[in-house]
Amino acid sequence: MELKVIQSAEPKIHPTAVIDPTAILHKNVVIGPYAVIGENCEIGEGSVIGAHAVIAKNVRMGKENHIYPHAVIGEDPQDLKFHDEYSTVVIGDHNLIREYVTIHRATGENCETRVGSYNMLQAYTHVAHNCNFGDHIVMSSFSGVAGHVTVEDHAVIGGMSGIHQFVKIGACAMVGGMSKIVQDVCPFVIVDGNPSRVVGLNSVGLARNNITPEVKSYLKKAYRLIFRSGLKLNDAILEMEQELPSTPEIEHLLRFLRNCDRGLCRTRDR
Repeated sequence: MELKVIQSAEPKIHPTAVIDPTAILHKNVVIGPYAVIGENCEIGEGSVIGAHAVIAKNVRMGKENHIYPHAVIGEDPQDLKFHDEYSTVVIGDHNLIREYVTIHRATGENCETRVGSYNMLQAYTHVAHNCNFGDHIVMSSFSGVAGHVTVEDHAVIGGMSGIHQFVKIGACAMVGGMSKIVQDVCPFVIVDGNPSRVVGLNSVGLARNNITPEVKSYLKKAYRLIFRSGLKLNDAILEMEQELPSTPEIEHLLRFLRNCDRGLCRTRDR
């Protein structure tokens, strides 16, 4: 069986691994015992595929990813609308994908499920069809996101949480453990509970992501306008546009709110 090997350093492939002849393995890839690399898959430079992991079909993976034992990436979506059309999983660089994680291909011809870079998907987490994950996300064990969910950069999803289809989780937001999320989660906040409610700004997340005290003060004012003023969302957006300076964080928050399709997760007193 001939493999397509890119550049000079050949992959290290355990003799029990099964590699489809259409797979592309870049230099310094390590394939563990009994791992399976399926058709039309590409494994980026320096990536490690653990024992018994399955990279099923049409997966394009960047460099320096570590896929731990028994993870399954690129299997058919769990969607009755899927009829074996061509779809993909696209994964960036430097991700940690732990034991028994599942990431499914998209529904829809030439559609993709996307996971960015520098993410940690902990054991037994599930990323469904057509999801779009950004960078630097932590998804804790036993949590799952349904189809078409968007998770923005630096978000944290607590263990055993469930995210409804088409929901958006904003940048630097934190979802508490065992939460049920059925509406969009505003960037920069913490939500918790079943049903979930906003409980405050994600101050720890802001500090970890080097948000300056000045910008944090703007976000506090935005939080009050959105969640404490009693204004309807569109009116709160107008107030923010008039009262807050145009920083990257505020502009991102405004874009998110203008495209809040499923309604916004609110505070407990509403």
